[in-house]
Amino acid sequence: MEIADVMKRAYAMPLTNPSFPPGPYRFFDREYVIITYRTTREALEAVVPAPLEIDEPLVKYEFIRMPDSTGFGDYTETGQVIPVRYKGQHGGYVHSMYLDDDAPIAGGRELWGFPKKLASPKIAHEGEVVVGTLHYGSVLCATGTMGYKHREADHDQVLASLAAPNFLIKIIPHVDGSPRICELVRYYLTDVTLKEAWTAPAALDLRPHVMADVAKLPVLDIVSAVHFTADLTLGLGEVVHDYLAGHGQSAASASQPEKARA
Repeated sequence: MEIADVMKRAYAMPLTNPSFPPGPYRFFDREYVIITYRTTREALEAVVPAPLEIDEPLVKYEFIRMPDSTGFGDYTETGQVIPVRYKGQHGGYVHSMYLDDDAPIAGGRELWGFPKKLASPKIAHEGEVVVGTLHYGSVLCATGTMGYKHREADHDQVLASLAAPNFLIKIIPHVDGSPRICELVRYYLTDVTLKEAWTAPAALDLRPHVMADVAKLPVLDIVSAVHFTADLTLGLGEVVHDYLAGHGQSAASASQPEKARA
C-alpha cells in the first residue's frame, strides 16, 4: 500500500477494516426517555469544563433506544447531559454515555469525542410504565421509571430542545500518553422528524460505581420527564475551543526533554 493509498483510506481505525463507515448517520424511530432532575451546583462545577458555563443546577438523564441507524446498527444508550451556555448560546454538555455496541463507541469517540463506554443499558415497556436501566457488568447503576403516555408533550418544546447545540470534550492522546488533541466540540441534530412525544411522572435512582460514576451528580428532585420518538441525522462536529492552542508545541513535545533526562 502506497502512502497516497494510506491517506485516501485513513478516516478511521483499523486502516483496512474500520469499525464504522463514513457518514452521514441517520437514525429512524429513535426512542428517548429523558428525566430532568435537580442536583447540586458544586457537583456540576466539578465536572463542567470552562469555557462552558452552568445554567441552572440541572441534569438530563437520558435513555435512548436506537433500533435502526445507518452505519451504527441497532443499539441502546444512556447517560447524562448538563444544560450549559457557551458565549451566550444555550445547549447541553454531554458528560457521560454508556452503550452496548462497538461501532458507535468507536465512531463516537474518534469522530466527535463522545464520552462513550461499554455497558448494558435497556429500555423496556412494562405494563403502564417505561423502565430504563443501566448495568455496568453485573452491577445496577441506574434505574429510571416513567408513566406510559399520560399526557401529550409540547412538540415545539421537544423540537427546540433537539435543535439546541451539544458540546463535548474530544481528547486524543499522543503516543507517549500526553494530549495530542484536546478540543471543545459543538454538534447539532438535524433533519428532525418528531413522531410522538409524551410526558408523565418519573423517578430516578442512581447508584455509585467506580467506572460508571452517574451517582456523582446526585438526584435532589425530579423536574420533568419526556418520552418521544423521532427520526434524525447526527451532524458532524466543529471545534469551538482548542485547549492546547497558545501552548506552543504539543504537551507531548514539551515532555520529551524531561523524559530524555530521566
